[in-house]
Amino acid sequence: MRPMKPDPGIRVQAIRIPTENGGMSALLLSPLAAPKNAAGILWLHGGGYIAGMKEMVHASRAVELKKSGAVVLSPGYRLALKAPYPAAIDDCYAALLYLKAHAAAFGVRSDQLMVGGESAGGGLCAAVCIRARDEGKVSVAFQMPLYPMLDDRDTESSHDNRGRVWNTRRNHFAWRLYLRGTDRAQLSPYAAPARLTDFSHLPPAYSFVGDGEPFYAETVRYFAQLRAAGIPAEMDIYHTDLHAFDMMQPKTALSQQAAAAFERHFAWALAHCFAPQKTEKGA
Repeated sequence: MRPMKPDPGIRVQAIRIPTENGGMSALLLSPLAAPKNAAGILWLHGGGYIAGMKEMVHASRAVELKKSGAVVLSPGYRLALKAPYPAAIDDCYAALLYLKAHAAAFGVRSDQLMVGGESAGGGLCAAVCIRARDEGKVSVAFQMPLYPMLDDRDTESSHDNRGRVWNTRRNHFAWRLYLRGTDRAQLSPYAAPARLTDFSHLPPAYSFVGDGEPFYAETVRYFAQLRAAGIPAEMDIYHTDLHAFDMMQPKTALSQQAAAAFERHFAWALAHCFAPQKTEKGA
């Protein structure tokens, strides 16, 4: 796996984000030189909603964004072992609002706030973007839910899956913990974005996923629904059953191919995706 050590070419600051629960620790990654008009990225770590930590950002695709001079915020959101849904989405949404409120101080342009994440972080990425659209308090320019954990129900690929790193048994366990105490018959897309029925006005999106891992079918379906709603949404599919293969085996040809494609799509987003905040003049 990629080491969870700070890249020497990035400045890392430990910060505290105020929340209704007293505050949340986070990491702010930025260029060594003070950024100006940089894209601001909220990056959400994976771990099945039950594990993981904000330091995983150092092993994620988010580190590659340094080449563009982007500023990345990685929050230590609450995990389901101690706090089930909606704790994680509440924390991540609070982090997005914090990024918007402090955009000028961080050297970030407020019309280019983006959200990304891997696995459960990809699911939270999708959920945060849905909530941002619904509440209208913050505009998101682009979303990057990588091999996202979107559907609490079994799909063609998550049913009876024996893939590496993540499989059916672990998926069922994680969803049970995350959704305990929640009525699945009336489940919000903030909990499981695959439950969404209205895909209009969501941000453009990019993802990639392995064709043998549990989240393959739900990722393909979610992106098809985005496109059907007229949202620019592209994804790449790689032949592997290793979940998070780009993080687990970063030096393989497949992982390097995925990394290069991710960088190309992010470069496109930087050039084409903008979402002025509603409080801005002319927005």
